[in-house]
Amino acid sequence: MQITLTAIGMVRTTARELPRHCRVSDVPGVLEIDAPYVDGLSDIQPGERLVVLFGFHESPAFTPDLLKQTPPHQKRPFGVFSTCSPRRPNPIGMSVVTVQDIQSNRIHVNGLDMRNGTPIFDLKPYMDLSPPDDSAGKPDRRG
Repeated sequence: MQITLTAIGMVRTTARELPRHCRVSDVPGVLEIDAPYVDGLSDIQPGERLVVLFGFHESPAFTPDLLKQTPPHQKRPFGVFSTCSPRRPNPIGMSVVTVQDIQSNRIHVNGLDMRNGTPIFDLKPYMDLSPPDDSAGKPDRRG
């Protein structure tokens, strides 16, 4: 099966250095949404968190030898689907950002881990799905 995605906008940031994961980012930037999709931004409010689905547009192509990869902070390889690696069979990423302000088609956010010019495929409201007794604060080996 083949699925075609169309970008609805792109990320704008002047940051040169980006953290590897949105959970540890305080980098500001803008989600610039294309004109045909602006009405879909209604009801997004400052302070809310958004899930951003985006394309790893600058990552090298995936090859089968990348099914196991060693994250930079680990000593052994992990299966690609248990990591946050940008080198994946489908180069789709997901981040969570915090809305600071909205001006027309520009959502000013904090928490970027995406490069300038990154294509945005979709935005979704963030919903905390962890169970109430979740062990918050435990380090995640895959980040």
